[in-house]
Amino acid sequence: MTRLNTLLVRLAPILFLAGIALVVSACLPGTAPAGSGGASPSFSQAPLAPAPLGASPIDLMAWMFTPIFQAIFIALVALDTLTGNMLIAIVLLTVILVGLTTPFTRKQLVSTRQTQLLAGEVKEIQRKYKGDRAKQTAAVQEFYKQRGINQLGGCLPTLLTMGLLIPMYTVFSQGLTNHDITPMLQVGPIDFGQILGISCPNAVNGPQFNQWGQVTNPCLDPGAFGINWGIPEPFTTGLFIGGFGTGFGISILAIGSALVQLLSSRQMMPPFDPRTADDPNVKVQRQMMYILPFISLLYGGIVPAGLMLYWIVSAILRIGQQFLVLGFGGIFPLFGFNPAFVRDYTPPYHVTIPEPKPTEPGKTTSAAERSKALDRDLSAQSTIRPNRTRSGRRGRRR
Repeated sequence: MTRLNTLLVRLAPILFLAGIALVVSACLPGTAPAGSGGASPSFSQAPLAPAPLGASPIDLMAWMFTPIFQAIFIALVALDTLTGNMLIAIVLLTVILVGLTTPFTRKQLVSTRQTQLLAGEVKEIQRKYKGDRAKQTAAVQEFYKQRGINQLGGCLPTLLTMGLLIPMYTVFSQGLTNHDITPMLQVGPIDFGQILGISCPNAVNGPQFNQWGQVTNPCLDPGAFGINWGIPEPFTTGLFIGGFGTGFGISILAIGSALVQLLSSRQMMPPFDPRTADDPNVKVQRQMMYILPFISLLYGGIVPAGLMLYWIVSAILRIGQQFLVLGFGGIFPLFGFNPAFVRDYTPPYHVTIPEPKPTEPGKTTSAAERSKALDRDLSAQSTIRPNRTRSGRRGRRR
């Protein structure tokens, strides 16, 4: 895993929470009018409609994500209409989104595995230029270039996954809780609400709110298997610490999500190698592998249950994709157990060590010659003296 990939993985929870905060600020309306009594509504009081273009950064962000939100939301409404079950609709939508991003995910997995296979040679290069950061960085970049590996190749799927979380959050928190969604189902002259037979009888009377400011008469039915997928799960299960709705919510889905993400993260790690056990980078990666999945326990009680379901299903599908390319990865040994079928397993789309790219005419023909040329260039750059030094000496001689 490249350093940029590692950095993105570390920042993923922070970016996720920051993105949710921005979207919530852009989407949630103001409080209830004075004198209305009760808690201020925390969900939309206006019909769900595309965000207009505004001058503020938040309005601009909401406007930019509207087409993505609208496409995903219409797909979810269509699947819910066909299946009659919101849970099944969310699962099918997740499968579709994961399928659309599979080509990018495969490139990431191949790039990650190639980087793991070349880790030994990279370590030797770093040892050769130990103490000279500039030479070390240039040599590693040259090495990856000869092997045809783009160090940024594994970053796009991570950014794409994080980018989808923002509209997905809004789909569940706003789309499943609004009393009138018909404006959002209109795309130009096409009215998908009419095509799908969607009508919102509560649009005339307006939204009704409970004591926690949640809509009690949404247009769509967000409930399935006893869970309202448009609100945080603890409000459905009642699992709160310090009183119902007043303390920290315990989300069962968040616990499941943490375990599935832990398995996925462990699978992405290379098989355990005693020679790299003391490597500081490897230690940091393994520590983050155990810490990051459980951050979902913190936000699992405040995000919609539908988003947690989406995250769990996508993680399970990602484990399947990783199995085709990486196999068991670093899952084993597990508690000292390392069965023979794991050691002997070869993934269907296993990745081999990339060979050096053929050299172009007129350029050096071997890796050794390129390494020597790199050494000469870097040595020359480090020994060149600035002109101001020579001119200063001449001035002193005069």
